[in-house]
Amino acid sequence: QVQLVESGGGLVQAGGSLKLSCAASGRTFIYAMGWFRQAPGKEREFVAAIDWNGGSSYYADSVKGRFTISKDNAKNTMYLQMNTLKPEDTAVYYCGINQGRLPIRGSEEYEYWGQGTQVTVSS
Repeated sequence: QVQLVESGGGLVQAGGSLKLSCAASGRTFIYAMGWFRQAPGKEREFVAAIDWNGGSSYYADSVKGRFTISKDNAKNTMYLQMNTLKPEDTAVYYCGINQGRLPIRGSEEYEYWGQGTQVTVSS
């Protein structure tokens, strides 16, 4: 059984930083892993994704230059370093596993999800 566990969320002031982690357990094929976020009353939106073998990364325009996605294949763990946080980054952040369905920015193309971790940025 595949499980994803996010951690690292919290409350931070605008301009601050947080680092999220997503640990995957259980055997499954991973083509890519991604981070998505969902604010109250809004749809889940793409944040960033990373190819599991090649390492190519993809970012939403809203976070490009501020967030960095990375991975540790040996630990089956993905990270999201978030710098220069803004109040509009406030949301529940979810990580997911993509097994090869495209587009990689589409949440509907992800097969497994974590329970989410809350990120709150105060102004």
